[in-house]
This record gives sequence, C-alpha cells and structure tokens, in this order.
Amino acid sequence: MNVYDGWRIAAMLTHHGLTQTDNIPDADIIILNTCAVRAKATDKVFSALGRIRRAKKPTALFGIVGCVAREAGSDAFRRIPDLNFVLGPQSYHKLPQILENPDARLLNIDLGGLEKFDQLPQMEKSPRVAYIPIQEGCNHCCTYCIVPYTRGREISRSFESVMAETLHASKSGALEICFLGQNVNGYKYTDENGKTYRLSDLIRETAKMPEIMRIRFTSSYPTEMTDDLIEMFATEPKLLPFLNMPIQSGSQSVLTRMNRPYSLELYCDIVRKLKQARPDLQISSDFIVGFPGETDSDFEQTMKIAQQIKYINSYSFKYSPRPHTAAALMPDQIPENVKADRLARLDAYLNEVQRDFNTSCIDKTFECLLEGPDKTGNHLIYRTPFMQQCIVPATPDAPALAQIEITAANKASLRGKIVSK
Repeated sequence: MNVYDGWRIAAMLTHHGLTQTDNIPDADIIILNTCAVRAKATDKVFSALGRIRRAKKPTALFGIVGCVAREAGSDAFRRIPDLNFVLGPQSYHKLPQILENPDARLLNIDLGGLEKFDQLPQMEKSPRVAYIPIQEGCNHCCTYCIVPYTRGREISRSFESVMAETLHASKSGALEICFLGQNVNGYKYTDENGKTYRLSDLIRETAKMPEIMRIRFTSSYPTEMTDDLIEMFATEPKLLPFLNMPIQSGSQSVLTRMNRPYSLELYCDIVRKLKQARPDLQISSDFIVGFPGETDSDFEQTMKIAQQIKYINSYSFKYSPRPHTAAALMPDQIPENVKADRLARLDAYLNEVQRDFNTSCIDKTFECLLEGPDKTGNHLIYRTPFMQQCIVPATPDAPALAQIEITAANKASLRGKIVSK
C-alpha cells in the first residue's frame, strides 16, 4: 500500500511541476511515507526525521504522511518543531496546499473516505507491476493491530473506479496487477442498481485485458476466503498460484485473545480447498510470537501449524505493543528475551522450508516477470509465479516476460537462465 501511495504522491507532485531527486540536500520538499504497524517502524520515522532536518537545505519543506502521521498527530510537531506538514494516509492528496502556502503548518489526520483516489492524477506510465488498492481500513479489530485507528473502518472503492484504474495501468505499461487492501478479500461494493461485486469479479474482469498477464492480491483474511474466490484459482490461469493468508498463531487460545474469530480447523479446511482448486498453489503467512499470555505450549502449536502447512515464505515478528490497541493493556506481557528465542526458532524452521521449496524448483522452468537490474548491473531480477526472486545474467534485450530454467537455489533466491522469450 505504501509503495502505491508513494507512486501517486510522486505523480501528483510531478503534475505540479516538480521533479524527483534522491539527494536530500537538493530537495525542495521531502516526504517521509510511513507505516505504524510495529513500534520499531515508528521509532525509525522520527530518527529519520532528525537526520533529514540536519541534512536538508533551510528552505526545504519536509514532513510525514501515512500511518505514523495519523498515530502521532500534532505531537509530531512537538517532537520535530520545524516540520511543515503531518498528513494521514487518506489526506496526502492535500500536499499541494503546502506548496501554495509554504509558511503554514499543515495538519490533517482525518480518516475521511476515498476522496484521494478521485483527486490524484493518473500516472503517465505504469510500472510492470501495478498496485491497485480496492479497499482501505479493516473491521476485524484484531487486538494487536493499529490499522483500524490509522486507516479507519473498512470501505471499498467502487467497481467502476477500480476497473478504470486497472484499465489505465494495462494501457500504460503494466503486465501484472496486484490488488491491495488491509482486508483485500473482504472487498464488497454494491452499485446503484443493487448489484454486488466481490474480489472475484475484479479478477475476472481484469483477466479479460490482453495486456495483463499476471494477477495477484494481498493481504487476505481467512474468513473472507469465500468459495467464489477459491474457485478463481481453479478457473483463471492469470491468477498466480501464490497466496498470502496470515494465520498469526497456531494456538486457538492466542487467536481468541487476538480477536481472530476462526478456528484452526477452518483455516486448514480453506487451505485444503485452495490446494484442491489449484494443486500447485503455495501459501505464505504472517506470524506474531510472544503475544501477551503466550505459553510454551501455545508457541509449540504455532510450530506445529507451520510444519503442517509448510509456508514457502512468511513474515514473522515479535509482538509489538501499539497505542490504541487492546493487547497493549493486557497482562502477562512476554519478556523480550523469550520473544526473541521463540522468533529465532520459528524463523529457523520457516527458512528451512523456504530453502527446501526453492531447491525443489531446480531444473524446472517458469514464466517469470522482469523486476529490474540488481545493484551491480550485471544481473537481472525476475519474479516467479510464486514470487521468488530469480537472478539471471544481464542481457541487453532481456524480455519483460521470459521462460526461465532454474539452475540453483538458496533460501533467499533462485538462479536461472532464460530459455525462451
């Protein structure tokens, strides 16, 4: 979501006559686009603001947008007195106001609605992978999660608005569409004629666009994985055989305290249905270890579910208390050293599964999408249908989509060679 927001902010400022620079001392306006999902991310924001303040030229405007802006509010001005603007995730389309009146401080952290999507200019050229937000906010209110506070309650964009942006992306360079949302598979829009659209409808309509070769979506909530969406994995070949479906914990007791209202049996049944629909489908997950009250037995159940599902790629974190959340006030907070030990053990196993899956891909050939050159410029990075990074020797005529034979693998990436275009 933040990548998309960053692209749209850049397009908006370009529309107002600015050009982009990566050199802070040269910049006339500096925008830090932020995430507040973990405490460490928020801490990094204010450390970065301090560095920017020292590095920027005196006349440069600078500020924060996104979830940390919503979380910190006017307190951000107290912590960094020379900030010029603090704009929440649904208010960054108001940035031109600071260009028109640079001497004023701009604070807008209202949750608002979907106005920004209507007011922002379209990008002239789409990247190969176009991120298309279809809804914002979340109604699930997990006890550890700050998203309902920073992004608000769940609201879906109109079907027409999403498809118009998707069509524009397809006509301006996109080969892959990634639908985004804090609860992406909870997308639900009813038009004025009473017709209701779901994520499956967006996928079906997008697949008709000849320019679009790959479709995916993130991030999914288990109870929103409806049968019509599962069926899309069986019937739509453009939908990639890869799904992020966070489980967070393998303990039913912990899931209850997290306010994740699904059983482990339901989760595993959804996985079974998905595999029946698309036998080669692979799943990634998110895990939180050290949630308040998590016992050794609870953690062992998390290890067990990880061993049962065999996620090929996962994001695992130590529980991080966030303001405005119920879990931050719960008793039995877990000591940091216990959280660290549990995370290290879980990560070691998840990395082993990822390495094994990558190794199983050797000698197989996949159609992969070019992401760009690596830092050296000597290699190109492609993405497989399972979102693995695949590194191949750089060639001047490398295609955007290529059949790549996998020749080597490690935990983090694959190596390969282009066998056909």
